[in-house]
Amino acid sequence: MTLFSPLRLREIEFRNRIGVSPMCQYSAKDGHPGAWHLVHLGSRAVGGAALVMTEASAVQEVGRISPADAGMYLDAHVDSWRPIVEFLRGQGAVPGMQLAHAGRKASTAAPWFGGGGPLSKDQGGWTPVSSTDVPFDVGHPVPRALAHGELDQVAADFQQATRRALAAGFQFVEIHAAHGYLLHQFYSPLSNDRKDDYGGSFENRIRLLLRVTQVVRETLPQTLPLLVRISATDWKEGGWDLQQSIELCRRLKALGVDLVDVSSGGILPGIRIPTGPGYQVGFAEAIRRQAGVATAAVGMITDPVQAQAIIANGQADMVFLAREMLRDPYWPRRAAAALQAKIKPPLQYERAW
Repeated sequence: MTLFSPLRLREIEFRNRIGVSPMCQYSAKDGHPGAWHLVHLGSRAVGGAALVMTEASAVQEVGRISPADAGMYLDAHVDSWRPIVEFLRGQGAVPGMQLAHAGRKASTAAPWFGGGGPLSKDQGGWTPVSSTDVPFDVGHPVPRALAHGELDQVAADFQQATRRALAAGFQFVEIHAAHGYLLHQFYSPLSNDRKDDYGGSFENRIRLLLRVTQVVRETLPQTLPLLVRISATDWKEGGWDLQQSIELCRRLKALGVDLVDVSSGGILPGIRIPTGPGYQVGFAEAIRRQAGVATAAVGMITDPVQAQAIIANGQADMVFLAREMLRDPYWPRRAAAALQAKIKPPLQYERAW
């Protein structure tokens, strides 16, 4: 395998092994994407990425990280996403939607407003919901712990958002279950203090994620792939760890998940994470080998030779880039030149390649 080998998941073929990670833009209006999203996502498709994923798109209004988050919680959102999806597909990229719920990390400002801190009711904030009534951090709003019966609605809203994503033309869905957001809040013992059958044991803590995965998989056609993003570790003793992730991923594969997008952290503030180039790749490799499911490696992957080695050594099936793609939307084309591979350019750009 090489970075520029095609990859097939179910009936969808990706032209190479490079994906654009979800990156919140905090530029939507009432959940609707606009011209910024078309140019932001579209330029990465023109740049040669095989997979282009939306930012975390909320399945409930209360599940937005900020008031400026994108969403798929209204039928009207479908028409706003459709032209973006059509452009991505027209450029040879496979468009996907990351479906998300922020849980207790909701109701914050965009990062350029006061550093993205929590919003008060007077500032347009709201009461977030979670697995617990313990706030994410000092100064953050106290969340309301979801009642047992309300979890049916959470699963139903992920399912309905999946139907809307299909109506907009997306070719895969990723369930966001990482970075301290709602589904992660349930499976991490650091944020789940419940006494019902959604808390306590490993089996109970993963229950909501498995329910959501099941209904989303049942809603997607069998021809289209399903991805899940997880945090492989909380980076804290007594928290979620790699061995639990491997067992979770075995369950996810059995439910029909085709690829696990392996990230880490985010459950609590102030945890020191030993970052560095490719610092999360080992998690993707362990899950790929021990759970037997395809993975994507993420985190400070910036160099084409580094990305090529990850694929060639069987550490992951894809590499997903975020900040490096912000710096250079044409990174896949630069990588292809460095590795003596080729990506067909758009007709409008052929004379330059």
